[in-house]
Amino acid sequence: MNSDGLGPLRRDFLADHLVQATHSSAVSAAIAVQARQDLAETEWLLDIAANHSLVKGVVGWVPLTSPDLPAVLERFAQHPSFKGVRHVVQDEPDDAFILCDDFNRGVTLLKHLELVYDILIYERHLPQAIEFVDRHPQQVFVLDHIAKPKIKENILQPWADRIRELARRENVYCKVSGMATEADWTSWTAQQLRPYFDLVLEAFGPNRMLFGSDWPVLTLAADYGTWVGAFQTFIADLSPHEQQLISSATARQVYRL
Repeated sequence: MNSDGLGPLRRDFLADHLVQATHSSAVSAAIAVQARQDLAETEWLLDIAANHSLVKGVVGWVPLTSPDLPAVLERFAQHPSFKGVRHVVQDEPDDAFILCDDFNRGVTLLKHLELVYDILIYERHLPQAIEFVDRHPQQVFVLDHIAKPKIKENILQPWADRIRELARRENVYCKVSGMATEADWTSWTAQQLRPYFDLVLEAFGPNRMLFGSDWPVLTLAADYGTWVGAFQTFIADLSPHEQQLISSATARQVYRL
């Protein structure tokens, strides 16, 4: 393993590998989400969606700050699998990047194309994310990985209060994903993750939550089946309808599957 701990991810992960990873978990549909800030990757993901029945949609990267953005969006919007856009805000050196004027001008173009914007941040970015969302009250947002709280340290605050505040915006949905990799990769338990799930359930409710895997990054801490098993313990006490909402129905609605 490389010194940064990401060695196991430094190989190709293809659609056939996803099929193998999910075969025992009753997964019938998946959304492929960008990892690189690269138009070629977006095109590649759209090609996968066109040729593999498991992948029903793509949240891709586009240059939101570029003058060429309108033409790029119109081109990708012709693909029926193009469902949304994401930028890796968590890796920007400026914590206020998400508030930049040119970035926000780009985001304003998503609504008329019915494109979702996936928010990828660390918990420290939540104040800026709240202000960002308030600039776009008609835009549908999905918060990825429950904003990456400090699960490894078992810290809930101030993440919990900020999540509750963000959840007051009804145009924001929360993806239940990326939790195991925010804990200790070798010793996390479903019990350790449970308070974080319960908090987002309280804040968003089952009608604005959706299951996610964060595969293949997930493989740093668990296989697909282990994560699905943990998730199923989280929702076990909910009604069948609420379980269906979080497991699939909300995602189908949000991403127009």
